[in-house]
Amino acid sequence: MTTTRTTLRELVRIPGGGRYALSATVEAATSGMLRPFIVIYAVLIGLSAQQAGMTLTVGMLAGLAAVPLAGRWIDRGARRSPAVAALLVRGAGSLLLALVPRTAGFAIGAVLIGVGTQIAPPTSSALIAALAGPSQRTAALAAGRSLRNAGLGAGALLGTVLAATGPEVLRWLALATALGCAFGAAVIARVPLPHPDVPAPTPAAATKEAPGAGLRAVTVLALAGIPYAFYADILEIALPLLLVQSLHASLAWSSGIFVANTVMVIALQLVVAVRLAKRPHRTVLVWSGLLLAASYLAFWLGQATGGAPGTVLVALVIVPYTLGEILYTGSSVPLVIESAPPHLMGRALARWQLSYGLARAVDPVIITGLLSLGAAALWLPMAAATLLGAATVRLGTRRQPPHRSPGQAMNHAADGGSAAVDGALTESVRGGTVTSRSVKAGG
Repeated sequence: MTTTRTTLRELVRIPGGGRYALSATVEAATSGMLRPFIVIYAVLIGLSAQQAGMTLTVGMLAGLAAVPLAGRWIDRGARRSPAVAALLVRGAGSLLLALVPRTAGFAIGAVLIGVGTQIAPPTSSALIAALAGPSQRTAALAAGRSLRNAGLGAGALLGTVLAATGPEVLRWLALATALGCAFGAAVIARVPLPHPDVPAPTPAAATKEAPGAGLRAVTVLALAGIPYAFYADILEIALPLLLVQSLHASLAWSSGIFVANTVMVIALQLVVAVRLAKRPHRTVLVWSGLLLAASYLAFWLGQATGGAPGTVLVALVIVPYTLGEILYTGSSVPLVIESAPPHLMGRALARWQLSYGLARAVDPVIITGLLSLGAAALWLPMAAATLLGAATVRLGTRRQPPHRSPGQAMNHAADGGSAAVDGALTESVRGGTVTSRSVKAGG
């Protein structure tokens, strides 16, 4: 029987996996200490809450501008260096918050944090792809997410305890985040790679293609993924407003749902990823859209029911909602990687991050605006948009075969003969247990 502990143990035994796991855990734990209090810290140094929110938004938008540059860096063959740079930039931003507790320090720090945060997903995914390889990529990505979620949760809990001693401790939390990022970067810099971390020669075939010609399938996925990306702020913004303002429930319901979601993600993410390893990633992403859309309709029904029964219904729906989240996070990035030519993987990951990051930047305004118009104004369009995204994934990419490196075995799935799980992945995941045949690792 596969367990999260067993899968993690197998993954960290792969060369480089243990170091990556250490880096991800320390960085996430220290980042989680500051993350819930960054707006409060801004208010304490003289900004209004609105100014703090706008500054952070500008920082995240600035980070989006850096994502294509990171993608091109990856496509030149770099793997460790972009991941190290993402951590160092974010660490520098946190250090500025700690050392320059003024408006200018917060503004510059927010931009650096935004850049580091936005380029972290594609650079981290590229590093995992280099370490784990096709045979263990899905499990490695899931392991990294589980470790980060656990680290963020533990860090937030510790930060809450420390913040209770007084607001002056927030500067120390910012310093701890900077040190955690620096430590993580130092560890990543020493992660062994199966190939040198130097620019790779461009394949001859690639020089004859128009720029980005091999990324049409990724572009379709990026557009289809926009409504999917709203899932995170549904949990963090829409549900708290629904519970407190519409259902008049106590804050304990909102916090309890958040904790339950976090626990389920940590406990189930790796297990689900391994169990579904033989399924085409495209099919799993479609399932995710169906689960999320059904959850939105159930949230609408709970809001319409009202009172205690509606509150209980909303709380129960968090189970299929979380499963939809797990399927989305477990299938989307692997699908993007296998849908792009190997020499364009960096730009493919950057294109996906641009889609996700842009959606996350605007969805707070959209969610709160629609919710102010009424329950149906939010939940029905959200369900319809997510179903449309799932249909686009299902139909818009069905004729796009996954790209593979030369010599890699082809293993077409039965799903229309167009989507396939990496052949090595199918071979290396048997009986729900990840093997360690690959000499690479990730997280």
